[in-house]
Amino acid sequence: MALARANNPYHSGPVSDHFDGTRFFNPDGSAPKGFSDLIKWQFGGGREPWPASVTSPHGPARPDARVEGDALRITMVGHATMLIQTAGLNILTDPVWSERASPVSFAGPKRYTDPGVAFEDLPEIDLVLLSHNHYDHLDLVTLARLRQAHDPLVITPLGNDAIIKDHAPTMRVMTGDWGQAIKSGPATIHFEPCHHWSARGMNDRSMALWAAFVIETPGGKILHIGDTGFDKGRPYTNARERHGKFRAAILPVGAYEPRWFMKDQHQNPQEAIEGFLLSGADHALGHHWGTFRLTNEGRDAPKDVLEAELARKGVAPERFRPLHAGEVWQAPDAA
Repeated sequence: MALARANNPYHSGPVSDHFDGTRFFNPDGSAPKGFSDLIKWQFGGGREPWPASVTSPHGPARPDARVEGDALRITMVGHATMLIQTAGLNILTDPVWSERASPVSFAGPKRYTDPGVAFEDLPEIDLVLLSHNHYDHLDLVTLARLRQAHDPLVITPLGNDAIIKDHAPTMRVMTGDWGQAIKSGPATIHFEPCHHWSARGMNDRSMALWAAFVIETPGGKILHIGDTGFDKGRPYTNARERHGKFRAAILPVGAYEPRWFMKDQHQNPQEAIEGFLLSGADHALGHHWGTFRLTNEGRDAPKDVLEAELARKGVAPERFRPLHAGEVWQAPDAA
């Protein structure tokens, strides 16, 4: 069995259908664009204006301490950070409370909307699901705060534990590969493939894995994707074939323009709707929009395009809601 070479600082393990011994990759998929394309995009213009700041119509939420039994409540904090409450568990996804999604505090994408839950108002956090290591998803400062305040278990794909442990050495972290699962209390967290990539700097591209999660709970299954390209719908059809019915799907809808640069790694709202329908989920919640300006589209474009496309396809708007910071979604009673 071939093993990883020593030049991957994050992960050492056997070669697989998505790991070549040094880097992870998307099987039969597309690699991220190179540096010359990045420069072409950055200097190519076409960026829509954003407001200086945005006040959410929902204001900050103050979550209950626990949501018991089959009830399911999901609160939008911002970007890909969501609080999932069900079966007595409090789960955070890709937690970012910092002012910038950046390796430094003085530059990089800044927060345009305050967090939908103040950090001090969080209930006791049991689990953190961390999808991949891009700075708008893996925020080491926030993770260190969570370790001190809540000591949650972090569940993340292969290699990301090394990044976390360098900054928060006492944090509890468990990793998994696509197709594996970790049980924690009444929930089982499944690692599922999605079409993305990873990097923290210039020399570590795709050396840590990315993943979607299926959260299996007594009240049903939740599909959560932190970031993905549409990839011919495979992230959705594969998940449905493996897991069957989903009570809810939490899907990215933003950071998609210009399409020539973004399409392989970030789906647009039309693709998010198609993925939702392919997944067979009862409901979907849209995230990854409106908090950090990462790409060319306007701040409200993901929401506006999503709502227009839902109407065009005849999908009831309450079935797929692009959540604002502080907005709380209460799932209908489980069947």
